[in-house]
Amino acid sequence: MTLIAILTGTLAAGIGSVWLAALLSFGLLARYTTHMLSLAAGALLATAFMHLLPEAFESQAGAQELFATLLVGLVFFFLLDKAELYHHGHEHHDHHGPGAHNGHHDHSHAGKSGSWAVLTGDSVHAFGDGILIASAFVADMRLGVITALAVLAHEIPHHMGDLVVLRATSSNQRAALVKVSLAGAVTALGGLIGYALVDMLHDWLPYFLVVASSSFVYVALADLIPQLQKRLSAGETVAQIAWLGVGIGLVTLVSALAHGS
Repeated sequence: MTLIAILTGTLAAGIGSVWLAALLSFGLLARYTTHMLSLAAGALLATAFMHLLPEAFESQAGAQELFATLLVGLVFFFLLDKAELYHHGHEHHDHHGPGAHNGHHDHSHAGKSGSWAVLTGDSVHAFGDGILIASAFVADMRLGVITALAVLAHEIPHHMGDLVVLRATSSNQRAALVKVSLAGAVTALGGLIGYALVDMLHDWLPYFLVVASSSFVYVALADLIPQLQKRLSAGETVAQIAWLGVGIGLVTLVSALAHGS
């Protein structure tokens, strides 16, 4: 019975949150693409700094080890980016010859590599969420339901951010949705493994949280914010900062509500 509850809870949280996010970002907010980049940057940074990292540091794991993990994570995503750019650079060189480097191409690169980092981070984060939900269900059924709902809620603003990052790389909405849904489905895998190895994996959870947060920090700072660093009018700058604030506010609010319940 517990296992069925864990599977239901993890799938609802992992995939349901992606679909709800898609409904918002492709439906209601589709017109505000540039603002969505700001919102995405805010949501990713807040997910890392207000939700994942505090949770990791509340555990028994040492601060030194967790910061080392964060550093290794950031360097890893930087190298992943490099590998991706190198690979694309070669293809590009072969197709267009040396003189064909244009601004638009760079922009799509920024997104391309970011999409890998986001999906890797998402999968790690979802796996961690799955373990979290499984541990809660093992402890108490009602706690499990609350945890699954909390994960579902706080993942929505964050997945809206992910979908924006993936949409920047390709105009195909369906592909973006499928990729993020697959990453979300890893929550169920985390739930299954969490159920089987609940005591063993509990000690590793803080490190999962830190690795996931390193990917979100990297994508926000290396990918999204440089795209926002264009010279803009005062009004546009204010709007950009406001949307960044909305992204941070949404995640912080939902995290606070989730922890309060």
